[in-house]
Amino acid sequence: MKAKERRREMIFDIVRNQMKNNDPPETNLTYKRLRDMGYSDFDTMQYIGQCIAVELYHVLKFKEPFDEQRYIRHLKQLPEEPYDDQ
Repeated sequence: MKAKERRREMIFDIVRNQMKNNDPPETNLTYKRLRDMGYSDFDTMQYIGQCIAVELYHVLKFKEPFDEQRYIRHLKQLPEEPYDDQ
């Protein structure tokens, strides 16, 4: 498996864990909303994963804690791509 695919699967695992634990509940709500809009499972996971990637970037680059409010705000804006609102 290529490095890009491994990173994607790791992010997908985060999404799956959030959905399984319903934490935050907005992840499940967003998943359902995007699926109801006609997006495939893969595309929906990609969209949610982009929101996670923005947060991971801030954690690693700026040594900030995970900002759940920003993450939820980005989820609610999907399918519009999340932006880095540093």
